[in-house]
Amino acid sequence: MIKVTSVTHLYIMWSYNSPSNNCLYELYTPLRCTTIFTIFVPVEMWSNLPFDVLAKIFSFLSPDSLARARSTCRHWNSCVDTYPIATSFILLSLHHRAWFLALPTRNRGQHCYVHNPVIDNWHLLSLDFLSDPVRPVASIGALILVRPTNCTVLQLALCNPFTRQFRYLPMSNISRTNPAVGVVTLDSVQHGPNPNFRVYVAGGMSEAPRGGAMYELKLEMYDSTDDTWHVVGFVPTEFAVRLTVWTPNESVYSNGVLYWMTSARAYSVMGYEIDGHRWRGFGVPMADKLEFAALLCRNGGLTLVGGASEGEACIWELKEGDRWGLIEKVPMEMGRKLLGGKRSWGSIKCVGSEEAIYLYKELGSGMVVWREMEEKARWAWFWIEGCHSIGGNQVPNLPIKGVFLHPNLFPFTF
Repeated sequence: MIKVTSVTHLYIMWSYNSPSNNCLYELYTPLRCTTIFTIFVPVEMWSNLPFDVLAKIFSFLSPDSLARARSTCRHWNSCVDTYPIATSFILLSLHHRAWFLALPTRNRGQHCYVHNPVIDNWHLLSLDFLSDPVRPVASIGALILVRPTNCTVLQLALCNPFTRQFRYLPMSNISRTNPAVGVVTLDSVQHGPNPNFRVYVAGGMSEAPRGGAMYELKLEMYDSTDDTWHVVGFVPTEFAVRLTVWTPNESVYSNGVLYWMTSARAYSVMGYEIDGHRWRGFGVPMADKLEFAALLCRNGGLTLVGGASEGEACIWELKEGDRWGLIEKVPMEMGRKLLGGKRSWGSIKCVGSEEAIYLYKELGSGMVVWREMEEKARWAWFWIEGCHSIGGNQVPNLPIKGVFLHPNLFPFTF
């Protein structure tokens, strides 16, 4: 056994060494491209490795590398298809960054665009398996929670764009339009093909007993473990109105609380404490000056990103007592590049994960990224070029909606 310490990732590169029919293997670190050692191993070794050893190796591969590995030989393909490597989904989230998936906000054909952060490349994914046009609500590990855009009544579905799977969730107990939706992942297998999660639906308009419409005050929850909707509480009328009129679908879950940002200026935050069934609201910094504002979860805590007219974009974290603390500012040169010479942040959107925050506009506009470095000790700013062409074919500069997901090639079985 060889023990190697003080490196983040180890890579093995091999090449045939004729005529001895051996493979030359070099173990090196990608950060410094330093060769640790070189060994000669018979080619036949890889054809005879037990499935449990191969599965452990495969669990460290990114989805695109795993797809190439499984096409190498029948032995490897059988290992990927049949061996129960449940731990690989957890390892995938630990060893590989989430991918940025961009869905056009207007119906311009059934496809989406995906940015692979490992090789800094854009890919085109066909969505022709979808029966209806959709827009994303939230990502759940390797899955995307979506809703059809051709229906006013809330209907939710799960989609894995890499395995081309799509499945509608059951209809909720109460038919409602334009509610706020919140998602909570229940356990550590959230990046697997069958994560356990709950979906909360609050506010919206429903049919009144004597005709017409009314603000819906019942809070419903979908539980993936029993594939059923439950009424779990009530929403105060004031919050139901704000959730219906001024709240987009995005939500953030942090420390037992679901948060939504109101879209009306001045911005404010609404929170639902799940265990205590309590609702509360509080303000945000520069509430009446922000031109865009988004809530994210970073390092387990609630994070706010916002930009003010002719000013900088800032990042705050929520402290005790519902107080906000400034932790970072978008570099001025990157901000100007993202805005394209304009002074307004109103067209900027934001999506984040535990490991990165992306600010973006259109598909071809480029993205400002603040992400955690490999050594896990600091965060740094990067610029990612927008998608202009794929495979030599020009890509139109489309308005998009972005989500993060950890892709995998294993089908879900809901």
